[in-house]
Amino acid sequence: MHGSSRQGPPRLASKGGSPSAAGPADTQQLTMLLLPVVSAAGLDLENVRITATGRRRLLRVTVDADDGVSLDDITLISRALSAELDANGAMGETPYTLEVSSPGVDRPLTEPRHWRRAAGRLVRVPLVTRSQSATQDPAHSRTVEGRVLAASDQAVLLEVAGEQREFGYAELGQGKILLEFGHFAGRADRGELDGH
Repeated sequence: MHGSSRQGPPRLASKGGSPSAAGPADTQQLTMLLLPVVSAAGLDLENVRITATGRRRLLRVTVDADDGVSLDDITLISRALSAELDANGAMGETPYTLEVSSPGVDRPLTEPRHWRRAAGRLVRVPLVTRSQSATQDPAHSRTVEGRVLAASDQAVLLEVAGEQREFGYAELGQGKILLEFGHFAGRADRGELDGH
């Protein structure tokens, strides 16, 4: 996982329409503030999380893209997000640390774009049956293990035991990428082979 941390200065809460007018922003407000900045950079905003760490807060922002996210991408978006947060006083008066990263391989596959980005990877995913409740323990559900061949906005095509099978996303729970040592998926990690 790539990451960058930036220290945000303490900010005075502004008066008016910014998120900090009533104090520090919540996750939903921050997501709405940061989404246009991330989208303008050609990235997807995957997650925004705020946690307390002593007298500071930690703002974790996770971004991704179809072609992956390089360290240069992380650096650029970190600077842009920091500038946006500072310009809007969105974090209020409490000092904070901004941490920007890409999702790790252990990120659950929950969106069509996650499945598309997992093309060529071996995955395990629980099947959701009509009678299965949302609260049922996933350890007791039927699972499928296969390689992602393709993914559209409606379905994913997996190679399961040598056969191609298509599953609509409504049939699937959260998928998980399985680590394979020595398997070449046909795609090099961008920015890693040339030392950048």
